[in-house]
Amino acid sequence: MNSGFWNKNYRRVKKWSKLFYPQRKLRYYPPKFVLRDPVFEGVYHAMNSGQQVAVIVVSISNIREFSQQFEPKQLEEYKNEIKIGFQHIFEESSYSEDLLVVHDYYNEGLTVFLKIHDEKQSVVHIENMLRILTPKLERWMYAKYPYFNQTFEIGYMFVEKNDGSTQDALYTAQQQAVAMAEKRIQSRYIETLLEMRDIIQKREITLLAQPIIDLATKQIKAWEFLTRGPKNTSLENPLQLFSLARQSNLIYDLELLVLEKAFQMIGRVGCRDDVFLNFTPITLGNKRFIPALEKLLKRYEDILPNKMIFEVTERDSIDGLTFFHDNIKELRKMGFRIAVDDTGAGYSSLHTISEILPDIIKIDRSVIQDIDTNTVKESMLKGLILIAKETGSLVVAEGIEKKEEADVLMRNQVDLAQGYFYAKPGTLEKGRVAL
Repeated sequence: MNSGFWNKNYRRVKKWSKLFYPQRKLRYYPPKFVLRDPVFEGVYHAMNSGQQVAVIVVSISNIREFSQQFEPKQLEEYKNEIKIGFQHIFEESSYSEDLLVVHDYYNEGLTVFLKIHDEKQSVVHIENMLRILTPKLERWMYAKYPYFNQTFEIGYMFVEKNDGSTQDALYTAQQQAVAMAEKRIQSRYIETLLEMRDIIQKREITLLAQPIIDLATKQIKAWEFLTRGPKNTSLENPLQLFSLARQSNLIYDLELLVLEKAFQMIGRVGCRDDVFLNFTPITLGNKRFIPALEKLLKRYEDILPNKMIFEVTERDSIDGLTFFHDNIKELRKMGFRIAVDDTGAGYSSLHTISEILPDIIKIDRSVIQDIDTNTVKESMLKGLILIAKETGSLVVAEGIEKKEEADVLMRNQVDLAQGYFYAKPGTLEKGRVAL
């Protein structure tokens, strides 16, 4: 055999031997995805039979936000469900014959391999397909995860087989598709940033109030102020509004606006009851928060700090926030009280309770719903009440919608309650809610 044969095969063996390198050594190589046999063979045969192959990258642009709220295992399950759902949407469509495979080669999304017959106009075919399938994917994702404002962008590129291997051609096409998707994400991010800045600058938010009832006296003890975005838009929904603020890194600016609007409303209606306000640990842990709060207190002199309760929302971890604990101590020195929201909905609220020993614990709707027919939920309630006694905290139950749920809370001597059973959120006017 000649030397050319050996040189050629030596290079091939050396290239594929990387698959068997230990993980610590792989970090020195570019992050090329490794095609498994079915994928490689499908692409190889499609190209050899005269068909074009396109690589489509579906990039979930706010996957990092979910990664902060999910455990690693939950995040993998989430991504796998999206992969299954996307494949199902393809297979149920008229484009099912084009699909080679859907895979999660791209860390923050999916990679789809399509074969396209020569008689079809390639770019037009893909654009038409995406125009039809993208809304279906959006609807599927929203139905599956309605509490997250999931956004994604799509990039695609055709595989061009030149002198290199099919593997290299696929890698190049995939990287170009990723770049295209990320460019679109960057464009959308700029649009999101401008939209959110516009809302904050124009102060286009409204505060509603929902009463919190003393279960022993049946009297209004406090109010929770709830934020709504611009009226008659999708951002009127607070989940959408605050998700957009997170994506544009303007959550602190939005929540500071909410705080000022709350001070204005308290002064306007002469409210002397306690007021609850939701704040993320991101805001409460910002080094600018205390100075900004002090300025607002000077401007709104009728605000009584001992009547204000800052609710720490459960969705964000307090770990790694340098100024969070110092700010909490400072707030307490100023007379403000601290509550932990959404207790029972996840693990992080229990961790937060142990870290800050809140004045008030708010029990999530997921624990309260149908508690009258679920003995396990009542046991959970009793456990949370014991935790509250240990920390010296009052207990507020959220989301009460029927008398039977309220009766269970009374039986277990819960301090305070709120929910549609008592009143829906509305405009606060001189100690009452106008719906």
